[in-house]
Amino acid sequence: MATTTINTIEDLVRVLDEHPEWLEALRTRLLTRELIELPRRFEEFAASVDQRFASVDQRFDEQGKILAEHTEILASHSKEFVGVKRELRLARDDIGDLKGLRAESKAVKEVAIIADQLGLALTRVLTADDLLALLRGQSLPGMTSNVRGSFLRADIIAEAADESGETRYIAVEASYTVNGRDTDRAIRNAGILTQLTGKAAHAVVAGCRIDDRQRPVIESGEVFWHELEP
Repeated sequence: MATTTINTIEDLVRVLDEHPEWLEALRTRLLTRELIELPRRFEEFAASVDQRFASVDQRFDEQGKILAEHTEILASHSKEFVGVKRELRLARDDIGDLKGLRAESKAVKEVAIIADQLGLALTRVLTADDLLALLRGQSLPGMTSNVRGSFLRADIIAEAADESGETRYIAVEASYTVNGRDTDRAIRNAGILTQLTGKAAHAVVAGCRIDDRQRPVIESGEVFWHELEP
């Protein structure tokens, strides 16, 4: 067996290059098994991490699809909810209209009672033709076309007589819940009747309930309150 002489580090590197098995034997002597296997383990770890990230990406994709589906469902439900709200609002308005018509119908039936409460005897309930006859040829200050039309559509305009037989008028506005619009219209219509006829006129509101904000004007006597049974 030939003898190999090593005098310098370059000789050592050359010999190790010529004999790889010596290099492996030297590495085993100098390094621990853990260090030797570190590159392989790192590659295995990197591969495992890549696999886990791929799994996480897949889950994110799945969650994204689910979220998109839920968003679409919520959007659909939102549209349905808006539709339901609109239908409920329309139904509420319809019920309000029906309650108002019911209150007006009740007030018409009780107009004689209203007159009696005012100390008057009912003579007749005026029709739209009667009101047109009163307005014909008259020019009142502030009588715009809107005011004229509103007066002609008053809920109840009645003629009555006091104890001495003097003609009086009654302007009634009826609502399920009496509010400021009702009291204002009743006062305005009573004022128009007085201007048209020169006779005293009573402003009356009739309803099942009353907006508390209207109590002062009623308590003052400017408007008479007639309560209808619910």
